[in-house]
Amino acid sequence: MTFYRWDGADLILSVHVQPRASQTNIVGVHQDRLKIRTTATPVDGQANAELIKLLAKTFGVAKSHITLLQGDTSREKRFKIQSPRQLPPFIEKNE
Repeated sequence: MTFYRWDGADLILSVHVQPRASQTNIVGVHQDRLKIRTTATPVDGQANAELIKLLAKTFGVAKSHITLLQGDTSREKRFKIQSPRQLPPFIEKNE
């Protein structure tokens, strides 16, 4: 199983989050999820907001084009990215 799938032009991404890290970045694939470290704490949605900001920058979309589908208070999350404009090397384009 892969950590992403396409839903038409939208990308569904499964993420494993490590809060309170020394820096915010995408680490790589961890089991069947994309591992992301964030400096934010998991309080009052701070970590989720930081993840959305990082994903928006990585995929070249506005923050409003990213939706948290599952895992609001969990380390295991699923995001929907509407029509990503750019893809990092670890994501293959939907053909």
